[in-house]
Formats: sequence, C-alpha cells, structure tokens
Amino acid sequence: MSTEAASPQPTDSPDTSTRTGTDASAPGDRPRIASRIAAIAESATLKVDAKAKALKASGRPVISFAAGEPDFATPAHVVDAAVAAAQDPANHRYTPATGLPELKRAVAEKTARDSGTTVDPSQVIITNGGKQAVYQAFQTVVDAGDEVLLPAPYWTTYPEAVRLAGGVPVDVFAGSDQGYLVTVEQLEAARTPRTKALLFCSPSNPTGAVYSAEQTRAIGAWALEHGIWVISDEIYQDLVYDGLTFSGVLEQVPALADTTILVNGVAKTYAMTGWRVGWMVGPADAIKAASNLQSHLSSNVSNVSQRAAIAALTGPQEPVTAMRGAFDRRRKAIVAGLNAIPGFVTPEPQGAFYVYPDVTALLGREWAGSTPTTTLELADLILEHAEVAVVPGEAFGPSGYLRLSYALGDDDIAEGVARLARFFG
Repeated sequence: MSTEAASPQPTDSPDTSTRTGTDASAPGDRPRIASRIAAIAESATLKVDAKAKALKASGRPVISFAAGEPDFATPAHVVDAAVAAAQDPANHRYTPATGLPELKRAVAEKTARDSGTTVDPSQVIITNGGKQAVYQAFQTVVDAGDEVLLPAPYWTTYPEAVRLAGGVPVDVFAGSDQGYLVTVEQLEAARTPRTKALLFCSPSNPTGAVYSAEQTRAIGAWALEHGIWVISDEIYQDLVYDGLTFSGVLEQVPALADTTILVNGVAKTYAMTGWRVGWMVGPADAIKAASNLQSHLSSNVSNVSQRAAIAALTGPQEPVTAMRGAFDRRRKAIVAGLNAIPGFVTPEPQGAFYVYPDVTALLGREWAGSTPTTTLELADLILEHAEVAVVPGEAFGPSGYLRLSYALGDDDIAEGVARLARFFG
C-alpha cells in the first residue's frame, strides 16, 4: 500500500481521493489509513482457505487442508437451544456486556473441571469468539514496548494482536526435532527486562503439540519466578489423544492465578466456529479492565449464540466424544500417509486437529518446472499443480513447514494425501 501524497490539485477543485478510493494521503500528508492498522498482515490461514474456495467455485476439484474448523454439524441439542432462544423476546434485547450470568457460571464450572482451577463467574468475560479474547488479553496487560514471548510455531493471529497492543512479539522457536515444544532454557534465553508476558498454547495450533504436566509446571514456575504474565490459550483442551489428559498451567502452578489469563471457547470442541462464542478468565483487576474495553468495543455477544453455548457446556457430551474419536482416526491416517512421502517429516501430534510436517528437504529442488526456496512458494505450487491447499510455515514462524488440518472427511484426507504423494513422487 502506498502512502505517497496526492499530486497537488487546483484550489477550486475539491480533493476527491477519500471518495474515489485512491492511495492519496489525507490532508497534511498524513496516511489515509492508520499506520497500526495498515501494518496488520491478512490472516494467512483465511487467505489460503479463501483462495481454495474460489478455485473450487470455479470448478477446480481442490481439497483444502487450510481451515481450522471441524467438518461436523453443531450438535442437535445445541441448535435446538438456539432455536428456542431466538423465539424468546428476552433474547431480543441488550444483555450485560460481559455475558449472560448463566453462561458465565457454566464457563466457571468448565474451568474448574477441565482447567483445574476454581474461579468465580465474576472473573469471566464472554467474547465474540476466542480471537476477541486473545486480542483483549494483550490489550489489557501489554503496554507500548513490552515484549511478549511467543513459542513458535504459533497461531498467525498472536503476533498481530501483540503489535496492536503496542507490544513486541519475540519468537522462541522449537523445531520438529523438539516435537515443537519450547524449553524453559529457551524462554530464559529470550527473556529481557522488557519481557511482560508469555503466550502459552497447549494443545498447539498449528502443530498439535501438547505439553506434559511436568513441562507445563516448569514453564509456569519460571513465569512465576520472573513475574511474567501468562496468556494461556486452551481452546483445544478437549481434543487430546493417546490417553493424555489436558494439563492447565493454573492447575500445575496455582500461584500464577494473579498473573494469568485463560482464553477459550466453544468453537473447536463443539463444532461451533460460526457461532462466535469465546471467553477470557483472569484476576479481578484484569477482568475489570477488559470489561471496560469490551463495553465500548462490542458489548454483549449475540444472546442466541450464548444460549447455544450454555447448552453445549451443560448438555450431553457424547457428541464431543464422537468427534474426538473421528479426529483421532484421521490423525493416525494423515500422519502415516504423509510420512510415506519422501521429504515429509511429520511428528505425530497429540492434540488439536493439525499436523505440521517439516518439508525443508523439498525446498531447493525442481517441482513442476519450478524450484521453490520457501514453503510460501511450495504451497502455491501444491495448490496449482496438485489442487491441494495447505498453509505455509511462514504464517506461523520460520519457513520450511506446512500446516494441514485434518478436520475434514476421511475420503478427502485420503485423496489429498494421495495427490501429494503423486506430485512429489
């Protein structure tokens, strides 16, 4: 985007650049678009998914591993609750900006049950999806110049949300040889006097890596020792495999409660990505500050969606078990399929619904007449020639990796992997 000034215009001719959509600067040579907004990168995962959908709409048989959303329908009892809520005039009005009291209680109960920490409903804010919770968490605790440690590979939104708060994202990278799990030693090496917060995500998007109780405890103890805030993204906590049990940072280090914000939501566990219900849980002062922000930013989440979320959290959990079983089956199939392709090194994830193969061995080699040197270029080749959409590692940290979601049908997974095998065969 250009920030150059417009050419001078005659004094009797009005400046129409703001109406015509040109790239001219505003009066006084100020950029038309605020610099903090102009600097935001488009979500790479949504960009790839949109391109895949556009190609598919044009008639190309694209199989997309790009989007991080379950392919299942929202459970029927949740939909029924929403229908009933839409018919109740009480839900046609404004409600408390921080959420319906019934939903805040349900979230507090889930937090005690699944995150291993007891909180009062007053410590809960209901947000428009987990993404708003992440944004508000950084806005609440990060000041200009504060550094935030981001274990990488990381979800593409984290660094942008940090920058919007005026903070400085600091990558701490762990590769496939570490199972994509950072160590306390790596975090300590990245810590400076300006370190204010740590983003902790387990199970991880994009890698599916899960920190053990011991690893979580060690990282939590380190953060406590140095007075560092922890923003713990737990949205995949119900999607763990191989007999594992999710281990929350507050469960392992309860003393962190005064400097930890938990973010979560119903999107992934209950196949409710489109319903836009998330939440943040934290100490009273942080929640009060975030509540003030939300009162001006968005006010209450849709009441119909909130009623649906209550049904999801308090109703039958059998659909969750069934979906997790399907994800587990797909996880094993896609890992086996990818690792059978020369050049793919795919650690078996223990959570979420992503695989994150290391494909550095494929770079610098000729494929379909081109020689990609980055996974950004490689992903474009794969989409064009194999008609498979994957997200390049540059969206999540260093180049050399691809993210594939296995939250799609078994047949599509098999066909997509077969196309990759043919392309790289």
